[in-house]
Amino acid sequence: MEPLSNTLSFERFRSELLTRKEAALYLGVTEQTLAVWKCTKRYNLPVVKVGRLVKYKKSDLDQFIKIRTLGAFPPSAS
Repeated sequence: MEPLSNTLSFERFRSELLTRKEAALYLGVTEQTLAVWKCTKRYNLPVVKVGRLVKYKKSDLDQFIKIRTLGAFPPSAS
């Protein structure tokens, strides 16, 4: 039997993997747009291949958004 910590790590990793549909919704684009970006290599958005399926790590999508965020937020006044 696997240690509980390994099982929890795997479940956490698996829950971070999004389908193309989920990733498109998360980014506010269409599934077709993601497919085009992948084929044309317009953006270096990493994918995880699971058999014939394409999955996206939520942390990669967050990084993609962060890199493309323009401007800076002013420091909050305390």
